[in-house]
Amino acid sequence: MKKKNLILVSLLLIASMILTACGGSKTPATNTPVESGDILIGGNFEVTGELASFGTSTRNGIQLAFDEINANGGVLGGKNLKFIVEDNKSSSTDAAIIAQKLIQNDKVVALLGPVTSTNSLAAAPIAVDNKIPMISPTATNPAVTKVGEYIFRASFIDPFQGAVMANFALDNLNAKTAAIMIDSSSDYSKGLGEVFKSVFTSGGGQIVSEQFFVKDDTDFNTILTSVKSQNPEVVFVPAYYGTVGPILDQAKYNVGFSENIIFLGADGWDSPELFDLAKDAANGFYFSNHYSPDIDTPEVKNFTAAYQAKFNAVPDALAALGYDAAYMLAAAIENAGSADPTVIRDSLAAIEITGISGKIKLDENRDPVKSAVVIKIEDQKQVYYTTVDPK
Repeated sequence: MKKKNLILVSLLLIASMILTACGGSKTPATNTPVESGDILIGGNFEVTGELASFGTSTRNGIQLAFDEINANGGVLGGKNLKFIVEDNKSSSTDAAIIAQKLIQNDKVVALLGPVTSTNSLAAAPIAVDNKIPMISPTATNPAVTKVGEYIFRASFIDPFQGAVMANFALDNLNAKTAAIMIDSSSDYSKGLGEVFKSVFTSGGGQIVSEQFFVKDDTDFNTILTSVKSQNPEVVFVPAYYGTVGPILDQAKYNVGFSENIIFLGADGWDSPELFDLAKDAANGFYFSNHYSPDIDTPEVKNFTAAYQAKFNAVPDALAALGYDAAYMLAAAIENAGSADPTVIRDSLAAIEITGISGKIKLDENRDPVKSAVVIKIEDQKQVYYTTVDPK
């Protein structure tokens, strides 16, 4: 048996043992409301592994929000929100194990996280089976909230984000031809690629090359050479920063892409580590995102100042969405007048708040309807370019 298979079998055995120890049936948890003391909230995040930048930023944004809320008297007449964070190591297997552990062992009344669509899809059925509300701050694949009525999100979804970038290519860049590079191991990447292709071709554009890779790939020279041979005006790469960085670096320095071929991406590009990997090869390109620290509103100014004071860093969109998700949950508990998970779920479904990423009101699928921003990369920095509202 190959080493990879042995590791997989070991993980599944560990998961089985934990589920058995936790009574891992589909009998809902009986996490009763806390009558006194803290209200326990579970955090299921990618704190280590290939997406550690995403998980760390989101966790920090939530912790900042809970610290503010608790310092201002907490919820339900003085109860504090206690944040119990577990590391899913950027693994969908671990994301499922941790969801079970937080619900059955720690008795949390709600879950925040995971960050990615794939990991959220692994954790969501466990939350639904146990009737515990779960908010993914950042998962954008539409399938996440379709798992069940206890699943929510704070981010917009891929059909909107993919359409934003396809229309941006058509209308702002006047592109007629495009190539797409998709991570076939990622629900996020596949969903975005499909939407971009549909909207771009519906608008009169032509997809001249469609290439696939998987997340562990590191050598993209062959598929980049194939893309370059078709001479597209834009190349859409809906992937995460850890993969996008090497792709942009190899496109410029190995394959010799012209600066006239514009690479486009989505919120998966949003990490300072992108510039560690791509350096100046990312300059001049664009991606869609949920917010920009350049936006001049009181909410964004106060948030960025508080985040910088606490973590000594400019908050990215993941931090902003974590902060918004935390305030969504706190408002739902306060509006419900209870920490009962079922009552919190009903209150979340009707939530309306003004967050850092805009006004948040959920539709019938528990997905926010709100604006996107387009970021341009200049001198290895993110610069706000424009805002796109839902049509």
